[in-house]
Amino acid sequence: MSEPRLSDKVRKAVAFRAGGCCEYCLSQARYSPDSFSIEHIFPRAAGVTDDLDNLALSCQGCNNRKYTTTSAPDPVTGESVPLFHPRRQQWADHFAWSDDFSHVLGLTPTGRATVEKFQLNRKGVVNLRRVLREVGDHPPHGTERE
Repeated sequence: MSEPRLSDKVRKAVAFRAGGCCEYCLSQARYSPDSFSIEHIFPRAAGVTDDLDNLALSCQGCNNRKYTTTSAPDPVTGESVPLFHPRRQQWADHFAWSDDFSHVLGLTPTGRATVEKFQLNRKGVVNLRRVLREVGDHPPHGTERE
């Protein structure tokens, strides 16, 4: 039996809340050749619902790498840690931009594990960030650290 599809109202609410950006790598949907997905932060298989607090906007690259995973090893300590949860955590508490804003840096065990698991610095995403930075359209508003 197939899973019930999310309503257009829910999809629009999640996309609006995310500001049109992947809630993990912060890629902007308007520049993506692929459509973005509404992903379950905790998978349906874990018995969670389609509640807005469990939904995030995700690019295909991040969504495919996350799948049903909720934890991954911290590349520094090797310990399994929870992945970034966009409803319960703030992006800037776990990540920062490199000096040229082309790479996402993990600041915490959760940040580092998420960068590695989702490959947040995939070649195509890094190249797009560089181009968008040149035209003044990256990083997305509110993600710069002072």
